[in-house]
Amino acid sequence: MQAANKEKLVKKLYSIQRSLDRHWVGNGFPVRTLFAYPNLDPLKISPFLLLDYAGPMEFTPTNQRRGVGEHPHRGFETVTIVYKGEVEHRDSSGGGGIIRPGDVQWMTAASGLVHDEFHSRDFAQRGGTLEMVQLWVNLPAKYKMASPRYQSILSDRIPSVSLPGGDGVVRVIAGEFAGLRGPAQTFTPIHVWDLRLGTGQKIDLEMFVGYTTVLVVLKGAVQVNESEAIEEAEIGFFDRAGKSIHINCTKDATVLLLSGEPIDEPIVGQGPFVMNSLQEIRQAMVDYQNGKMGHL
Repeated sequence: MQAANKEKLVKKLYSIQRSLDRHWVGNGFPVRTLFAYPNLDPLKISPFLLLDYAGPMEFTPTNQRRGVGEHPHRGFETVTIVYKGEVEHRDSSGGGGIIRPGDVQWMTAASGLVHDEFHSRDFAQRGGTLEMVQLWVNLPAKYKMASPRYQSILSDRIPSVSLPGGDGVVRVIAGEFAGLRGPAQTFTPIHVWDLRLGTGQKIDLEMFVGYTTVLVVLKGAVQVNESEAIEEAEIGFFDRAGKSIHINCTKDATVLLLSGEPIDEPIVGQGPFVMNSLQEIRQAMVDYQNGKMGHL
């Protein structure tokens, strides 16, 4: 009976996904899309939409700009976490800056903006390794036409928790972990934890019943719930029932744990726009073409 009760408490892993395809975004970001809402049941992964893993890749020094030029967004947020290298951002709402290793950029496109993203000039000129992720987070319908917002979250603002045994750390970017709250402001309850785990580190993570939960292994390998292995550039998706996940690190690992309250609303997307209806997508295109999302 006790074992059965314990089984009910564990969030079951229902799918592991891996992307071997790497494509270029502009000329600066060699990307593997580890998951994307058009290829999955979008309501099942809500409030998350997409996660791109750029790099790691070595770039030679150059005086040319490397990145992706001006483009629009509406209806969601982008969360960029840099592990190596430097990324420079600017947008039509006035947001912008350089994010370096450990820093996070949380950009709320909402009603619409245009932005560009490039390697910083210093990083481009000296060269080096680029490694980063970009997560897309959906917005509820009532916030899709809110004013854009930009959050520059420097590494020294992100609280960290050392795990028992001393061979692991959790950085709390958003939400809460072990009584510490992350600095990111979110429109719906979302938890983003950046974990660094050493080989042999074991941890039981208390999760949230009813929340979408996604485990992203960027480097290394972990064993989940004493059975399934999730390895480099793989994603584990968990059932919303249950409230715990057991992780055993089998190879030094960099892991993102994403957890969020689902948004139970229609999702209609096309390219850089994610709304609730096709009519809203058409309106976004018209607004962009008419310059209503601003200019750089």
